[in-house]
Amino acid sequence: MPPLAPLDIPWTRKPLASARTEVSVLADGRVKLWIEHDVIRGVTPAMLVWWFQHLDGDVEIAGRRVPRYRAWHPVDHIAFRYVKRRPDGTIGPGAVFHINEAFAGNPAWEIDVHTRVEQLDETGFVHGPRKLGARAALMAYEWHAVAAGTQYTNWLIAGLDAPLLGRAINPVVRRLLFPDDKARAWLTHNVEEVGNFESFLPALYARETRS
Repeated sequence: MPPLAPLDIPWTRKPLASARTEVSVLADGRVKLWIEHDVIRGVTPAMLVWWFQHLDGDVEIAGRRVPRYRAWHPVDHIAFRYVKRRPDGTIGPGAVFHINEAFAGNPAWEIDVHTRVEQLDETGFVHGPRKLGARAALMAYEWHAVAAGTQYTNWLIAGLDAPLLGRAINPVVRRLLFPDDKARAWLTHNVEEVGNFESFLPALYARETRS
């Protein structure tokens, strides 16, 4: 699906400079993009776990209801659905997400993947798609409570996690699928969406959980 028109949501997104970031290339040719975000004020680790378990549905913003996933990043996010839940119907390790987004709203940087949850708890969240029987990318988040909210660090490792095949194809994957300008767009996208939690998640969580 091509990127949608940006939602008119009155939020000021945090700039890339608000976070510490780093781009590196691993020994097997995979690229690693790392972010230590500005503190997410007013947000707790419990709220973050709840959010990733309740990404479907709508949220009311400025008097109208919009899909939660699109509200999270009004420019880059396109669509989201839970492809697979755990046997008891909950979202946690073993669940599968379908994520569709385009960094900077650029159709050339669209991502449309099915990704499997490996961890989701009050210490962090890990998920990744698989190709050719190996992990094709890894998204990992670590978080912990601080006085003002939550300290949040995350990283993306893109490329095939396979000792022999990965070394052969990862430099090509990086050049074709994650060039430097797209890597910077991903860093910016992630800083913006994580910063946006401050604008809506505490109120949504309190309303939905009545806490």
